[in-house]
Amino acid sequence: MRVPLRRAGLTCREVVELVTSYLEDALSRRDRRRFEAHIAACDGCTTYLEQMRLTIEALGRVPEASISPAAREALTGAFRDWRDQP
Repeated sequence: MRVPLRRAGLTCREVVELVTSYLEDALSRRDRRRFEAHIAACDGCTTYLEQMRLTIEALGRVPEASISPAAREALTGAFRDWRDQP
């Protein structure tokens, strides 16, 4: 999902919304520079980015088939609820 970026700098919330695109190298060069500028100046977002990298590394070893349908639905619902919060 591409998040429209309106300002020169990014907010922490925008960084959270863009972290997956950043890690997948899916941001434009301009947006990547803005993302990295924010990360360089924000300890909280730097920590969040590292946590996401570690989570992806750990979960990358969990076979998808080992996740029950109920657990998959619970995770999807939790993400959906979080994403829809103001």
